[in-house]
Amino acid sequence: MSRCLITKAEVQLFIERCMGAVGTKPHHARSLAEVLVEGDHRGHYSHGLNRMDMYVKDIQTKICEKDGEPVIEKESPATALVDGKNLLGPVVGNFCMDLAIKKAKEVGIGWVVAHGSNHYGIAGYYSMQALKSNMIGMSFTNTSPLVVPTRGKECTLGTNPISVAAPARDGDSFVLDMATSAVALGKVELHDRRGDSIPEGWGCDAQGKLTPDPKKVLNGGGLVPIGGCEATGGYKGYGLGMMVELFCGILAGAQYSKHIRTWKVTDRIANLGQCFVAINPENFASGFNDRMSDLLSIQRELEPADSEHPVLAAGDPERMNMKKCEELGGIPYHINVVNFMNECGQRLGVNPLLPTDKVISL
Repeated sequence: MSRCLITKAEVQLFIERCMGAVGTKPHHARSLAEVLVEGDHRGHYSHGLNRMDMYVKDIQTKICEKDGEPVIEKESPATALVDGKNLLGPVVGNFCMDLAIKKAKEVGIGWVVAHGSNHYGIAGYYSMQALKSNMIGMSFTNTSPLVVPTRGKECTLGTNPISVAAPARDGDSFVLDMATSAVALGKVELHDRRGDSIPEGWGCDAQGKLTPDPKKVLNGGGLVPIGGCEATGGYKGYGLGMMVELFCGILAGAQYSKHIRTWKVTDRIANLGQCFVAINPENFASGFNDRMSDLLSIQRELEPADSEHPVLAAGDPERMNMKKCEELGGIPYHINVVNFMNECGQRLGVNPLLPTDKVISL
């Protein structure tokens, strides 16, 4: 399969230039670009460069604010409610996670929720910030209604991701970063853009029936919760999606469920709710990192069912993808995605565009 190899720096600067072309503040554009590049670097292509045109459109249509900074509305030593002022999601996310970590350093835990936010990229980007302070980090967000609840036909919940990051010894860590739907919508979009079918169990058609056709999912259907149908435990994913909604839309006083605007329809502001948590293990039993390393080792050292596929822990696939990128000397992108984003850049008058001269086969 042919891929276009582009360095992290090249993608970073391209995104910053595109966002700057529509009037985004330089440090806001940088925050967004860093989140998107990290998504691709970790292998979450559905939440990286592939999403840039959405953020550009949000600024162009003025449905997302480009000026101002988030504001703390209410706080206690361990908690805070933040008004994201309808700014770019990564700007709100960084502000809130920094605040949560600061509180955790002072009192052992920081729990910060925000309303008035927008799409913030991969949830793991924010939970991992806590690792730098040897803390546990958590991040949650609600999203536009894209998921059909168990036994339903209408989308009433978002993909509502969960991320939890915990430090172990020697820089190792547990990093869970998952949607509460079977997959993120971006993965269905990527399959549709490439003309590929999707695995059954990713999404359903307008009648609530599982389908391998991405177009039926994207046009009148929806994603299904983790677990798929009811017989295979889909109601558990449905429950987790509701839990995220509780932490985000409900607790923060943001929009929630089907009250959130339709995905990519910018007829009104998103007003997403988000939740950021930092926990200092030093306030609990000593030896946390050692036990965390042992827990990871127990899983990784298991004899695998298939000798070619070792048992992994959350975060290991992403580390493997980052290592592959380092060995290749860049991030391998599907040429269709690069061409699509370069067309977006051309319309904005951005120069230089993403390079397409390094094509490799994977």
